Amino acid sequence: MKKIEAIIRPQKLHDTIKALHSIGVTAFTVNQVVGRGMQKDQSGIYRGRNYQVSLHPKVKMEIVISDFMVERTIQAVISAAQTGEAGDGKIFISSIEQAYNIKTGLADETIDELRPVKPLKEEV
Repeated sequence: MKKIEAIIRPQKLHDTIKALHSIGVTAFTVNQVVGRGMQKDQSGIYRGRNYQVSLHPKVKMEIVISDFMVERTIQAVISAAQTGEAGDGKIFISSIEQAYNIKTGLADETIDELRPVKPLKEEV
């Protein structure tokens, strides 16, 4: 199993969820976060005072999937979240040693076995 952490623009969340659903990925966690990368600081004047924003609002999606779903999940996130501008975000992949279903208390070794999987275009 792998955990994909995708940090994306908040306005791209809906498109990214639709892209994930289209490949059968329906389980994920979403958090609102702020961060700093290559995106430039923003500054302005509010009520007569200067301000500068150096941390930008982002959305962090965490998705745990089987190894065979990693590449198609990455491609779905990129295709939905990419604008081509600085600040589009990052994707991080890490290995998951074990997962447990809290309801049953059993090890969950088939994390996405029940999800319908559509073939990639290359496989058709």
